[in-house]
Amino acid sequence: MTQHAAIEAIDVARTYALDGVSVPALRGVTLTIAHGEHVAVVGPSGSGKSTLMHLLGGLDQPTSGRLRIGGRDVAGLTAAEMAHLRNATIGFVFQSFHLLSRTSALDNVALPLVYRGLGARERREQAARMLERVGLSHRIGHRPNQLSGGEQQRVAIARALVTEPAVLLADEPTGNLDQATGAAVLELLEQLNTAEGVAVVLVTHDREVAARARRQITMRDGRVVSDTADDAETASDAGEVPR
Repeated sequence: MTQHAAIEAIDVARTYALDGVSVPALRGVTLTIAHGEHVAVVGPSGSGKSTLMHLLGGLDQPTSGRLRIGGRDVAGLTAAEMAHLRNATIGFVFQSFHLLSRTSALDNVALPLVYRGLGARERREQAARMLERVGLSHRIGHRPNQLSGGEQQRVAIARALVTEPAVLLADEPTGNLDQATGAAVLELLEQLNTAEGVAVVLVTHDREVAARARRQITMRDGRVVSDTADDAETASDAGEVPR
């Protein structure tokens, strides 16, 4: 049986109405994220990369074009169906962590499992295992204000992975971290990608961060202007060995 792509966008556009004026944020983007890929989406502010991430994660829907997540076309899905698809398929990591400030690391990580109807004990057991995998088993009872920035981001990564998603979408995950801590977070994402086979899509404006990914997609003015996957395919068609 042929496995679906993790995410597939076909000629996707997104236009917003601001004060009665149509503002295009994405202009006909076509790309596929395969299972197990490690992708960086790079571009200047306003290039459309964060809008693309929101679409790929099902947080928004395209104005036109087709978007499939886990093989399902998102067009026509109800809000409840879309939320279920996100919970089953996508994990999110953001620059600002988005942790509940008065809640322990354990319960922050367990939160997505509430929507799966798991009991409290099972949620906490799974969350504890995930915190151990990201090296924070000794911090499970700590609240976010008792953790360093790097530890908070690790909690956010554990929360994103506790539902065992096919794709982890990370929007500027090192933006609020110092260079050494940011490098450690990137290494963790890379280890999870390699060891667990989770597709990682990293949105960044930092070319050095993007260079660590096996595939780089560059955006400008709402369009994909380059994709190293296309370069590799062209080289393969020409009989060259991609470097």
